[in-house]
Amino acid sequence: MNLNICVAQLNFIVGDLPGNAQKIIDAARTAYADGAKLMLTPELSICGYAAEDLFLRPAFIAACDDAVKTVVRELAGLKDMTVVVGHPIGGDNRTRSVAIHHRFNAASVIREGRVLHTYAKRELPNYQVFDERRYFTPGEDVCVFEAGEGAHKLRVGLLICEDAWYEEPARLAREAGAQLLAVINASPFHVGKGYEREQTMRERVLACNLPMVYAHLVGGQDEVVFEGHSFALNADGALAARAPSFREQLFGVTARFTPQAAVLAGTIEPERSLDADLWDALVLGVRDYLGKNNFPGAILGLSGGIDSALVLAIAVDALGKEKIRTVMMPSPYTADISWIDARDMAARLGVHYDEISIVPEFEAFKASLAGEFAGRAEDTTEENIQARIRGTLLMALSNKFGAIVLTTGNKSELATGYCTLYGDMAGGFAVIKDLAKTTVFRLARWRNSHDPYHTGREPIPERIITRPPSAELRPDQKDQDSLPPYEVLDRIIERYMENDASIDSMIAGGLAAADVERVTKLIKINEYKRRQAPIGIRVTHRSFGKDWRYPITNKFRQ
Repeated sequence: MNLNICVAQLNFIVGDLPGNAQKIIDAARTAYADGAKLMLTPELSICGYAAEDLFLRPAFIAACDDAVKTVVRELAGLKDMTVVVGHPIGGDNRTRSVAIHHRFNAASVIREGRVLHTYAKRELPNYQVFDERRYFTPGEDVCVFEAGEGAHKLRVGLLICEDAWYEEPARLAREAGAQLLAVINASPFHVGKGYEREQTMRERVLACNLPMVYAHLVGGQDEVVFEGHSFALNADGALAARAPSFREQLFGVTARFTPQAAVLAGTIEPERSLDADLWDALVLGVRDYLGKNNFPGAILGLSGGIDSALVLAIAVDALGKEKIRTVMMPSPYTADISWIDARDMAARLGVHYDEISIVPEFEAFKASLAGEFAGRAEDTTEENIQARIRGTLLMALSNKFGAIVLTTGNKSELATGYCTLYGDMAGGFAVIKDLAKTTVFRLARWRNSHDPYHTGREPIPERIITRPPSAELRPDQKDQDSLPPYEVLDRIIERYMENDASIDSMIAGGLAAADVERVTKLIKINEYKRRQAPIGIRVTHRSFGKDWRYPITNKFRQ
């Protein structure tokens, strides 16, 4: 006897409770028609992950309760069909000094018009981008339920995300009679995370000698992306099934009953390269941020440099060429090859392209300030004026036409402050803010050698990739005039910012003391800029944003 399981690897929208409920209902009906008797939805599927301080509003929790009731009612006619739905429960009804009752990150087991069980997540993550202890109280119970039909039922132990990263919840489920672990999840992507999950869950199934089905969310939500990559493991740790990454799917897993335990089987999606995952994460992040927030399209400044070229390639893959507008804004210091390469890039991708010179505005600013600046040499002030003129022009076009400005700054620039407030930082969404400059170059080459969307073209001109980077805000300017070589800079950022390495250990590891001290100082003194930057897509295990919380006013020096 077999149990057909459907993993509803779906893309939900935070706060769209009726839409999310209907998506679950439609998926369950489709899965039922295909023979499934158990469907798993991701963590907090009814409200989307993560709803953040919406969880603090009693009206939001009440609306989630109503949405769950809708799912229960609409699926009542599916005989012997069990559906697991993630949702918050409880409340935060407070007197002045004490909470009357608690909220939980929960999941309900639904069958034939009834809620059979409601399980509260036991292990609440409170690190990196997670803030679950701000919103929820840990659960204490164990949930084991039956799924299947007639006399042929399988006992399933339910876990929610972080529960599966600890030994005790799985062990307790097994002791309560579970023959299979069902884990529902919403765990943000970073490069390599999908295979890290598989390995950790392999350790879990081997420890408790139970097979596992792991149901994961897909989609973009503000600065985080969820990649799907749901999977199933047998009790011996062998991979039984793997869903595609970065797309929705009703993913089927078959559990064959044996006297000892269930044996799982399904389609196994091939392993992907890390750069393929990275590309798809950025594309999905852009597509969902604009789509879920109803922006009609995007606009960006196209400079002829590598950063804006990469952002444009991502945006076109995400949205299509019809929704993209590019603007080349030459200054007195713009090289001819920048014009040529920007035009070439726009033509290759077929996007709308304009050229608006900033020379008149720049001269007008200098004339207006001539009296105030008399006797002072030109410096970064004049460089920043140029960047701010460009930011103003882009925002004016955004206001007039409704398209969101995509900024083009990378992580290396944000870390060191090599960017201009209200200039190149002006915009609504920072596509590559978590990509180090060396990663920008590598990913541009990857995209030129791959065609994941079957466009039949190499999007980025080779000279854009090979040309030394320059902001072109003064004569003969090069990035490396102001920064260490990017290979050195990015190594310091990775070790210090992403992995909390000490200054002494970096120097002992072979990095020059002068470079380490210079870069770490720049990271510290530019926090005020990063706080004013637009949000962007998180693709490393530590990005500037929720992962990085340092005070602006700060006198500590190592």
